[in-house]
Amino acid sequence: MNRRFGTIVLGTAFRFLVPFIMVYGMYVLMHGEYSPGGGFQAGALFGIAVVLDRLVQGEEAMLSISGTKAVILAGIGTFIYGFIGVLTVLLNGNFLEYGVFPLDMIEGERHALGILGIEIGVTICVMATIIAIFDALTRREEW
Repeated sequence: MNRRFGTIVLGTAFRFLVPFIMVYGMYVLMHGEYSPGGGFQAGALFGIAVVLDRLVQGEEAMLSISGTKAVILAGIGTFIYGFIGVLTVLLNGNFLEYGVFPLDMIEGERHALGILGIEIGVTICVMATIIAIFDALTRREEW
């Protein structure tokens, strides 16, 4: 989006709404193992916050991530959760058995840390995919 879509009312509402969306997204990510939510929902919240920023602010968006960078971020997120899943097998454990991580923690903490790593990777991938889709739909091409 090159042009600003926002008015004074939208800009003011945006400045109040987006920080709450981002904080709630972080809450959903951090408590995903113990409550409903997790990486996908947090990624959707973060992606929508960036899309709202680009819709309201246009070129002046603070959270602007281009479509090319978003595709790279989606690949990085996929690598993160794929690597953590395969790492457990490489450490002579079962697939997704986070207790085999060589960390000086009790097994429950290692498990929670492994789940958090998976959810962070999923969050990055989903957020970047939403941004890439938005960028593909709003891109203006020269003919």
